[in-house]
Amino acid sequence: MVAYQPEKIHRIMLKLSGEYLAGEKGYGFDDDIIDVLTDEIIELKKLGFSIAIVLGGGNIFRGGTWKNKKLDRVVLDNIGMMATIQNALYLAEILNKKNFPAEVYSALSMDKVTDFYTPQRAQKALQEGKICFLCGGTGNPYFTTDTAAILRAVELELDVVLKGTKVDGLYSADPKKDPNAEFIVSASYAECLQRQLGVMDMTAFSLAQDHRIPIKVFNIGKRGNLKDAVLRADIGTFIHPEARQ
Repeated sequence: MVAYQPEKIHRIMLKLSGEYLAGEKGYGFDDDIIDVLTDEIIELKKLGFSIAIVLGGGNIFRGGTWKNKKLDRVVLDNIGMMATIQNALYLAEILNKKNFPAEVYSALSMDKVTDFYTPQRAQKALQEGKICFLCGGTGNPYFTTDTAAILRAVELELDVVLKGTKVDGLYSADPKKDPNAEFIVSASYAECLQRQLGVMDMTAFSLAQDHRIPIKVFNIGKRGNLKDAVLRADIGTFIHPEARQ
């Protein structure tokens, strides 16, 4: 088993779903959740980490719910990507008001709203100590925001992708259905595929595997867990590359 090594982590990709931002109401923004989340991002930033963030858009629009209406998938995906821009702008504005500089870069061209994403622009902002929101997905339909998070982590040479979820990490089975389900502390990409653990969609997961990007799945809903997921090996499930031959 390969253990998570906090001392090797300096540059972080945080991936969060839009649904998390909405809280129990399921739509829009939960002000308490946003306030705590931005405070925890600031706390992590104060420790000296470089932070890039990719957000989903499910709190504003979920294209999958419209499939039965036979609407164009490309149009639906574009709407979803625009929802991620709204989320990024909102969180960045809150961080800026809390006196922590944040920049928003979009993979969709929206000149009057946000700067267009390029790796060079994002790298410069990270080097200047700014928190970077990378939105608009990959800029193309048919790709998830998980894929966007991995792609940006590859482009920006980040050390780990932190995937915040509603659960503590990965289990051998659904713990709600199986009382004997075991918590998985660490697993290789190959083990995840073999055991069908469902960390991310296959496009995102294959990209991470090809480029040896470590992933840590943790419960973002527990206060203080964002910092602990970075600093502690015993928080979350660590998905790691196979040993080089």
